[in-house]
Amino acid sequence: MSEISRRELLLSIPALAPIAALVPRIFAAQAGKPAVQVKTINHFALSVSDVKKSVDFYQGLFGMPIQQRQGSTVILRIGSGPQFMALSPAGSNMPSIVSNVGLGIDNFNADQVIGILAQHGVTKADPSDPGLSGGPMKVRVSKRGDTNELFLGDPDGMIVQLQDTKFCGGTGPLGTTCMAPEPSTQKGLMALKELSHFTVFGVANADRTQAFYQEAFGMPIRARQGPVGTGTGAPGLGIGPGVSFIMFAGGGAPRGGAAPAAPRPSTINHVCMNMENFDKDEVTKKLVSFGLTSNGTQTATGPLKTYVSMRMPNRGGAAEGTPELYFTDPDGLLLQLQDVKYCGGAGLLGEVCTG
Repeated sequence: MSEISRRELLLSIPALAPIAALVPRIFAAQAGKPAVQVKTINHFALSVSDVKKSVDFYQGLFGMPIQQRQGSTVILRIGSGPQFMALSPAGSNMPSIVSNVGLGIDNFNADQVIGILAQHGVTKADPSDPGLSGGPMKVRVSKRGDTNELFLGDPDGMIVQLQDTKFCGGTGPLGTTCMAPEPSTQKGLMALKELSHFTVFGVANADRTQAFYQEAFGMPIRARQGPVGTGTGAPGLGIGPGVSFIMFAGGGAPRGGAAPAAPRPSTINHVCMNMENFDKDEVTKKLVSFGLTSNGTQTATGPLKTYVSMRMPNRGGAAEGTPELYFTDPDGLLLQLQDVKYCGGAGLLGEVCTG
């Protein structure tokens, strides 16, 4: 079987929902390489201008307790945990969504993970290599106190932090020992359930990056945001057995025989969290009552804005449009809220998945 037809086969298999659970084993059998079995989205981080102001904002909206403190970093629990949002001071830098995707693995063992990644072209970082991971396609294990933290640079240099599924940002070898939660100082207007997805922009070669995540982590295609039934459009790569996913945008494979683009860091455009019984109008009302300004269906510019984008069938949405709700925080950082069934697919809740 040629390399092209093999790749086409692998990418088409996850679209068959009944056998989606076989994808990691199929990848291993076809490529002769094991995959790191990622189970959950674990965490994300924001670099903010004023940590206290951001804590007050997110607690006021969602009633999030403080799960752990790491020096000047405050870790807010999402839902029942251990998923979390970390808020760190930006200092002299611009506030941002930190390009660090936190993923969870059952029975995390750093040496085993590094051994599997090596079979996918990832090498250990040299002490002189810069950054958390050492650069694209590099991996490094760092010590935070007595906790091992593993940082992988993907093909575009974005950091993927791989930890145990019970990782809470705490202490101990697996980072699973956290303090007793500090209750939120505010009740919150809405309750969050889980992390839903990351959308990553600035990817130099989306096909290459998607292939790496599928082959190294056995991720099926959960949904496509393109015309339904055509097999085209940006794929959401599934994380674990639920509806979570990661999506990459920002360029395709080089055309006309052009040389591949040099690896460069990509960025997280937005992070999505989900909730039970999502209703775009009710959520918008609550955001507005909290001081945000609704821009209707326009994009948000600046802090404390909210808007709804209707994803139509030409982008894989429902016939009447799948509502996708976004808001910006006090630093203008963009986040999304959706229903717990949302998988980036069709249907009024975006709940129609392919795998």
